[in-house]
Amino acid sequence: MRIEIDKDLCIGAGQCALAAPGVFTQDDDGYSTLVAGKEDGGGDPMAREAARACPVGAISVSEAVPEE
Repeated sequence: MRIEIDKDLCIGAGQCALAAPGVFTQDDDGYSTLVAGKEDGGGDPMAREAARACPVGAISVSEAVPEE
């Protein structure tokens, strides 16, 4: 799974951290960031729910492309 956060769109609502606290947290400025070591979502099924919960659509979750 690949997770991207558009820092220009993020407003710091924190819905992602509430929906998937094992994947998302907020930085010192209150904006969304990934928990260290969870750049791939760690297989957490709530990562997609966190993306849906974002009020401005700043989070995208996609399937990882297998490396060749």
